[in-house]
Amino acid sequence: MNREEYLRLVKETGYVDSKGEAQRFMDESSYRAQQIVSEINNKYHPQSEIQELMSELTQEKVSETLKIFPPIYTDFGMNLHLGKNVFINSGCCFQDQGGIYIGDNTLIGHQVVFATINHDMDPEKRGSMEFKPIHIGKNVWIGAHATILPGLNIGDGAIIGAGAVVNKDVPNNAVAVGVPARVIKMIK
Repeated sequence: MNREEYLRLVKETGYVDSKGEAQRFMDESSYRAQQIVSEINNKYHPQSEIQELMSELTQEKVSETLKIFPPIYTDFGMNLHLGKNVFINSGCCFQDQGGIYIGDNTLIGHQVVFATINHDMDPEKRGSMEFKPIHIGKNVWIGAHATILPGLNIGDGAIIGAGAVVNKDVPNNAVAVGVPARVIKMIK
């Protein structure tokens, strides 16, 4: 299995059997991601080198306007899609096997978690996984320690408060806070 076959499987079925070829590909990909992330996290690099390493990790050319303050964590990397002028603060976790799409001019605070995977509810199949992508719009601000759950859309211009657990879509220009996150106001 290769990246394209894996991404097609996840997009079409949203499911990976723990005993199948896709699971083996995910395991191999996680070791690859660990090597690249270790390089980013364990020594100083100017932003231009971080951008090169992120391009290698994602297998897509990232913008020269991407700014990351390491450490950064992912166990896949090849389904992470970053817009222009994105800022990622330290300690963020990207569980991107299901797809994470981050729009232009998005600011991501310390230790934000993006989770695209749920395990099968059936105890006999618990190692198998269900995938749903996360879509973050343009000009979004996500506060420190927020958690974004699988399958969600955060609209353009939205603000996610620090520590929020987002379990529902957030509309454009909304401010969502709390556990679970709820919209408390709209930005005019």
